[in-house]
Amino acid sequence: MASIVALTAAASGRVVQLIGRIGDDPTADAVVLDLAAGGVGHVALLRDVSHQTPLEPPTDPPADLDDGTDSDPPEAVDGLPLEAADADLGLRYLTGFEVLVLTAGQDAALDAVVVDAARWAGARLILVLAPDAPPPGDLPPDAIAFEAPSSDPDGAFATLVGRFAAALDDGVAPGDAFRATVEADGWAAAADD
Repeated sequence: MASIVALTAAASGRVVQLIGRIGDDPTADAVVLDLAAGGVGHVALLRDVSHQTPLEPPTDPPADLDDGTDSDPPEAVDGLPLEAADADLGLRYLTGFEVLVLTAGQDAALDAVVVDAARWAGARLILVLAPDAPPPGDLPPDAIAFEAPSSDPDGAFATLVGRFAAALDDGVAPGDAFRATVEADGWAAAADD
């Protein structure tokens, strides 16, 4: 999800940096190449040699992967967790930022580092929360939270967050940014009765 958010914001002409953790495998190599091709910097994209880069499973697995059981499809993955100290170091490499997007809930210490960085920089904070997860405490009053769907195989939700972040970076008010974002994705307001 983070890659799609970052690539979408960069496609809107924004300067975007991604801080995160990936495996050390061909999937991670492809992610880094896609980010670079899409104009996304990866100031602190750490390689973890002990884990594979996780992929979100398809919602309907191909028939040739059907094992004949009635088991549920695998859960969507959130990515490899990032240590709070690594996020802090990555954020210190940046000279400034207006909007910060956080996939919250991985780790309370990580959340606190990112929330503090947004407050210190005077940046608009966008939180992406797991379904039914509470937001971290002590948020800036202008923080904006989205509840992520349980899966986003086509990237529609991540694209929405990326476009919304880009609009906020342009200085658009949050309500106007949200309306413009959903309208750009083909959504329309319901008619008043």
